[in-house]
Amino acid sequence: MKQILIIGAGFAGLWSALGAARLLDQHKRDDVLITVLAPQAELHIRPRFYEPDVHTMAAPLQALFDAVNVRFVKGSAYHIDQASREVAYRQPGGIEARLGYDRLIMACGSLLNRPALEGFDLHAFDVDKIESATRLEEHLKSLAARPDSPARNTVVVAGGGFTGIETATELPSRLRAILGDKVTPRIVVVDRGTKIGAALGDGIRPAIEQASAALGIEWVCGATVASVDAGGVLLDNGEHIAANTVVWTVGFKANPLTEQITGERDRQGRLHVDGQLKVIGNPDVYAAGDVAYAACDEVGNFAVMSCQHAIPLGRYAGNNAAAELIGVAPMTYSQPKYVTCLDLGAWGAVYTEGWERTVSPPTDKAEAKQLKQQINSVWIYPPAADRATALAAADPLIPVA
Repeated sequence: MKQILIIGAGFAGLWSALGAARLLDQHKRDDVLITVLAPQAELHIRPRFYEPDVHTMAAPLQALFDAVNVRFVKGSAYHIDQASREVAYRQPGGIEARLGYDRLIMACGSLLNRPALEGFDLHAFDVDKIESATRLEEHLKSLAARPDSPARNTVVVAGGGFTGIETATELPSRLRAILGDKVTPRIVVVDRGTKIGAALGDGIRPAIEQASAALGIEWVCGATVASVDAGGVLLDNGEHIAANTVVWTVGFKANPLTEQITGERDRQGRLHVDGQLKVIGNPDVYAAGDVAYAACDEVGNFAVMSCQHAIPLGRYAGNNAAAELIGVAPMTYSQPKYVTCLDLGAWGAVYTEGWERTVSPPTDKAEAKQLKQQINSVWIYPPAADRATALAAADPLIPVA
């Protein structure tokens, strides 16, 4: 029996499995085994980790995998042997084992860049993984037991990109719920850009500025964090901000497993893929999600590290890996429409279309907030553990944006 092995059970890994299962079902083939290798049979809803109640943001996948005849293997990949077409992994408890493949789909996601800053490992928090986001939540709750002080009531968010902005704008309401309405939290965003929201462009900036003003969020632009300690942060301009909480949101990189795959990589470590999402120059390996440097269209736009792109990338990669093994025509990945819906906390949200992020209907901040809530609570969750429903949802031609 031929084998498709998928590393990762995130958005790209889940939808790779469903995409492959859908094609095999259409052609009534039962001679290809689909295996997902991951530490847990759960989809961690990473786009929501800036919200409270992070421990609830994991969707179980075992019943879904069972419904579509996908085998799940619990473990963490650590070595890829391309010559023998095998992946070595560690099971819970440290036991080592290997899995073979005819086609491998790299869907192992991305990691937060963790800088070698003094005090970072001891004192900084992040919302990168469900475990670290839960650690931050527990820390925030513990602040209520500390004496009232400016440092206790201050959070520094390092990075003014999507994650930093969504984290910062959610924090005022989170801290008031913990510390009480009599406390006025101080949220400070430190960003190397020279303007508020510089990384997101001019079109979306007015909404970020308005939300920041309404929520009392301060921005320190043109600066970076030089060191972190228990009492706050030192900036590269010499300013010290007293804060008991520092949240790092700066920069992401592809899973280091990509370094074991023959192929060209971009500066974030993502593997260059062709139109069918096969790693260029590698006959047996596909890439999807945050590890794929994939062209979305014919005018020079490439997928970003987001579930908006990971979901269709997975659908196409799974479809094409299965198609190659059973001798049917592959599909060319195409996702020309790009949208953003940026959560801005209690102020609302802002919706944009196009790579220039032009604010578009719904332009009303309340309507955009409703859309964001629907995206976060419905659209990005896995389909029901029903075979027909799940396979129908895996059609690569279903629009995501």
